[in-house]
Amino acid sequence: MAKNISVIVGSLRRGSYARKIAEEAIGLFPDGFDAHIVEIRDLPLYDFDYDDPTVTDKPTPAEYVEFRNTIKSSDGVLFVTPENNRTIPACLKNAVDIGSKPNSDVAWKKLPAGIISHSVGRMGGYSSQKNLRLALSYFDMPLPGQPEVFLGQSPTLFDESGKITVEKTVAFLRDYVERFARLVEDNPR
Repeated sequence: MAKNISVIVGSLRRGSYARKIAEEAIGLFPDGFDAHIVEIRDLPLYDFDYDDPTVTDKPTPAEYVEFRNTIKSSDGVLFVTPENNRTIPACLKNAVDIGSKPNSDVAWKKLPAGIISHSVGRMGGYSSQKNLRLALSYFDMPLPGQPEVFLGQSPTLFDESGKITVEKTVAFLRDYVERFARLVEDNPR
């Protein structure tokens, strides 16, 4: 049975570079892996009242339940994120928070994770990746080690059809995806 990989894009814009990078990465997974984007655009803002058993007049949104179940049924999660104001975008932090509750059933717990960050500048989303790693460290999620993936000047990576054309970058991404796939295989939930 194929390993189920949820890919979470930290940008809501349909034509975002993060989405293009995610689509490229999906194509690099080895046989035996089914990687697909899990949309986060319609997740309501996190509110603990939804998960507080003492609050009875605010039922948990169906979007929370579906998202949490999707993540819990995953064998791994690959985050592809831009950098916004030196951190992760609000939509991605919201998704992390939603998956972190309820405390008795955290969707992220021990789930193998990979992170690809990018920016239009030269730093490649360094700050966003480090902030995301910090948030995920709380959930005991295994992550690939070095080299990490920081894609700088991301607009220059794509041709007019939206494909990454720099072969060195494709090879670097392939290596990371393959290392992440081995991490998933070595860390079943």
